[in-house]
Amino acid sequence: MIEITFSVNGTRHRATVDELSTVAELLRGPVGLQGTKIACGEGTCGACTVLVNGSPLLSCILLAAQVDGADLSTVEGLGEEGSLSPLRRAFIEEDAFQCGFCTPGQLLSASALLERTDKPTREDIRAAMSGNLCRCGAYVKIERAILRASGQEVNV
Repeated sequence: MIEITFSVNGTRHRATVDELSTVAELLRGPVGLQGTKIACGEGTCGACTVLVNGSPLLSCILLAAQVDGADLSTVEGLGEEGSLSPLRRAFIEEDAFQCGFCTPGQLLSASALLERTDKPTREDIRAAMSGNLCRCGAYVKIERAILRASGQEVNV
């Protein structure tokens, strides 16, 4: 067992974790945030994506010990309580989810892209989102939502 300190959505935390615990287990367990989904458990689907120091990483294969001292962002940290962020609003307006299981990871990968690029191209979006699988096939709607959130014209 090791003790780590980290920040999640701006709140400092301290936890004692097993050396093999993952960030997803840490977030869903001791931190108590259920938005981060564990789907494949192998780092192939992107449903568990969180931002670590601003970079999208797969929390199901990232060890909790590796985030000692880091700043993490989860889907719960997107926007203010009681209001939707422009990205979350765009996902709703474009119907960019169906079952919703991959949505937290999709939102965090999109958020990281929009932090890096004010006006991403469709190619930028496809590259940034390539690690996030959607079993429902909402890729076109997700792309449209990201364009909308960046203030760009959304064409069919």
